[in-house]
Formats: sequence, C-alpha cells, structure tokens
Amino acid sequence: MKLNTEKNMEWPTILDEYEKLVFRMTTPRVMIDNAGCSNATRVMIDSARKHGILLEAVQVLTDLNLSIKKAYISCDGQWFMDVFHVTDLDGNKLMDESVISYIKQSLGRTYYANSKSYDGLTALELTGTDRIGLLSEAFAVLSDLQCNVVEAKVWTHNGRIASVIYVKESHTGFPIEDSQKIDRIEARLRNVLKGDNDIRSAKTSVSMDVTHTERRLHQMMYADRDYERKLVTRTSNDAPIVSVMNCLEKGYSVVNIQCKDRTKLLFDLVCTLTDMQYDVFHATANTAADRAYLEFFTRHTDGNPISSDAEKQRVILCLRAAIERRTSEGVRLELSTGDKQGLLANVTRTFRENGLNVTRAEISTTGESALNMFYVTDARGNPADSNIIEAVRQKIGWSDLKVKEFPLINHQKVDTDEPTAGVGGAMLLSLGSIFRRNLYNLGLINSYS
Repeated sequence: MKLNTEKNMEWPTILDEYEKLVFRMTTPRVMIDNAGCSNATRVMIDSARKHGILLEAVQVLTDLNLSIKKAYISCDGQWFMDVFHVTDLDGNKLMDESVISYIKQSLGRTYYANSKSYDGLTALELTGTDRIGLLSEAFAVLSDLQCNVVEAKVWTHNGRIASVIYVKESHTGFPIEDSQKIDRIEARLRNVLKGDNDIRSAKTSVSMDVTHTERRLHQMMYADRDYERKLVTRTSNDAPIVSVMNCLEKGYSVVNIQCKDRTKLLFDLVCTLTDMQYDVFHATANTAADRAYLEFFTRHTDGNPISSDAEKQRVILCLRAAIERRTSEGVRLELSTGDKQGLLANVTRTFRENGLNVTRAEISTTGESALNMFYVTDARGNPADSNIIEAVRQKIGWSDLKVKEFPLINHQKVDTDEPTAGVGGAMLLSLGSIFRRNLYNLGLINSYS
C-alpha cells in the first residue's frame, strides 16, 4: 500500500510537467527587441507549424498599421522561427509599452482573434462590375432602407468592385435580423450591381459572421476571378514583377517578387498564398528605397510544389492582383464630420455628379463621428482635375472634406545589407543559403557567408 501511495503522489507532478510541455509546444513564444537593430523593432516568434499560422502573425502586425521593413521566415520540421523588423508609419521604432504588450499578447495566443470586433453588426458583401456612381447608388439604397453604415471597405481592380459593408438598423441600433428586410436589401443591391450589363457576375450576400475584412475582400475578388480580366495598363516602374521557379530537388516552388513597397504588402501576399492552399516554409522580405523584394519557398498543402505551367501562371496572376488591389490610385480625400443618416449617400452622389469615380474607400464611425477616406479619379481613371476637387469640397464643406497626401512609408533609415533581386525578379537563392541567412538573422550563427 505504501508503494501505491507513493506512485499516486507522483502522478500530479508528472501530469503537471506534461501539461507544461504541451503548453510550450503549442503556444507561440514572442520576443520583442529594440536594442538589436538600429532602425527597427525586431519581433521574433517561435511557433508550431500549421497552415495559416504565418498569415495570422502578419495580420496582427499589419492591423496595427505597422510597416514591415524586413522579414525572415524559417521552418525547422514542425516549428517556425519568424523575425519581423517593424516600424510605425513614420519609420520610428515601437516605444509605446501598451503597443508592445498588445503585440506580445496577440501573437502569444494559439489562435489569433480578429483585432476589431463587429459584434452587433450585419455584414453585406458586394461584388460586380465597377462603374462611376455605383457606390453612390448602393449607399442610397441602404439609406432608403434605414440601414446605418458603421464600417465599410471598398476595393476596385481590373474593372471589378468588391465591398464589405457593416450595417445596423437606423432606428434601433441593432443588427438586421428581419428576414424579409434582408431579402429586400439583397434584391435592391443586386439590381444596383447588375446595372445594364452585369446580370451574371453581380453578387450580394448578407452575413452575421465575423471575419477579417481585408482577407475577405481578397477572397471575394479571387472568387470573382479579377486576376483573369483585362489588365489595367501600368508604367514599368509600378508594375509588379512576379516569377515562379521550381526547386524540385528540395520539393519547393520558389516565388520571387519585386514591386513598389507599401503598407500591408506582406499581408496581401501571404493571404493570397494561404487562401490558394499554399504553405510558406521559408521566406525573406526586404525593402530598399521605395522598392520591396520578397522570396517565398512554398508547397501546396498536399505537400507538392507547383506541378504545371498553367498553375504557375495562375499563381503569378493572383499575386499580381493581390499587390494591385490595394494600390492607391487617385486623389485621397478624407471626410471628417458628424455621422448622420444619409451622409455617405449624399457625399458619394456629389462625387458622381462631378464625374469622380471612387477607386477605394474606407468608412469608419466612432460614436457620433465619421471618418471616411476615398481615393477618386476621373471617369477614365486619370487623376482628377484640381478644380473639380475644389468644387466638390465647396459643396460638401471645406472643413469636412480635405485633400490628403498618400501615406508615405519612411525608407530613409532602411539599410540595404540584403542583396536585391535581379532583372525580372528571377533571383533564386539556394536553399542552403536561405537556411544560413535566416539562422544568422535569428542570431543562431555568427555568419552566413
């Protein structure tokens, strides 16, 4: 009996150690360092490998509007080691302890929640052919049906439009749950999207589910196959360069990308690869001046690299589309005013009456205040005439609608110790080089030369 008692006394300790081991193996370990790099804050993450884990980490950083200057992704068996060099949009290190604490807590979870809560709102999803005045008509329908727009994001690309709009009942402030009203909303918005020539591809849906808005926009435009449509002509400096090569001896497909740098670029690319069912095993991202250079070692979730030229071309087109969808075209207008019923319908109607087309929009409200951002061009997609912009401002209100410069990413402090890709974006680093370089950047070896 004594022996059995001693064994029984030992079990809780054994279980406790086992639980600790499981916790350490399944919970990401996060370290944030402001001393190791002179011009950026280093965010280091060790985590168990699973599909989508890289996207979730990048999502946390980009949702805070942080600029990722460099990134090194390494996979060792079932374990990821990620390093991100980040700054704020002004190019400064992260010094706010509350932000640092939030990053640690968010990245340290085994499941990353959406950074913004849309509980109590109804989500409307719209896709169709873009045309001047479309947004004005959609907001007019919502105003007429007594739907108050709380948040919204609108993207356009290759003649297509996708939007996620969060609304609530104007008179109660509650989500829209009346099935008949939901049917009316869908029917009227579908008629707006159809116009005269988009009977088949126009789509509307209503959802109570909470999702990451920008990821959902990528999914909607991918499902709409915007990447296959006629490409908008771009200058050679702005056109993204994407190449895909197979490293068959190691079983990887290697994706190289050169493009103009901007915020949330890494998120857009990783999001697209993830939703196309590709896993990223190793990757590097580097910025120099206003350019970004990225390389991904990927496999399909079935464990195979890209197996056909058709699939390779599809990946290239989809990644180009992911880069271009968020590219800011046109004059950036910022509307800051008190929120009221019909505000968006009135503002976008003024845009339409003056021949302005909205290429991208972000709508947000806080309490009784509205802060809305619009990128506008003329009807042909060219920069809007300054006289027309001033006439629109006079109509809406000089103090309410202001012309804002495009958000600038500070590149002056970025060092360029990484090699840049060659012409065509076809620089292919050997797998051994990737391993050594990433181990060096993780601080695990003294040199990768």
